[in-house]
Amino acid sequence: MTKISSLATATAVASLLLMGAASAQTTAPAKTEATKTETKAPAEKKAEKPRTAASLECSKEADAKGLKGKERRKCRSACKKAAAAKAN
Repeated sequence: MTKISSLATATAVASLLLMGAASAQTTAPAKTEATKTETKAPAEKKAEKPRTAASLECSKEADAKGLKGKERRKCRSACKKAAAAKAN
């Protein structure tokens, strides 16, 4: 009786260990085309405008001043308005 119960216990422990190892080896979920399309959709909605020479110069000017955030946007906006006025 002892031999049968020890054999059953050993079998149960071995099967639990093997089941744990088998469940730990799951594969990564496959990427689908729908997932790729969803991530690209926001970028496609907003059409990218080509950067003009004035815009690039204004960016360089803001970089030289070390501006960031709102101050950078204000500086670039004023610079581009001045360049547009100069062009007209």
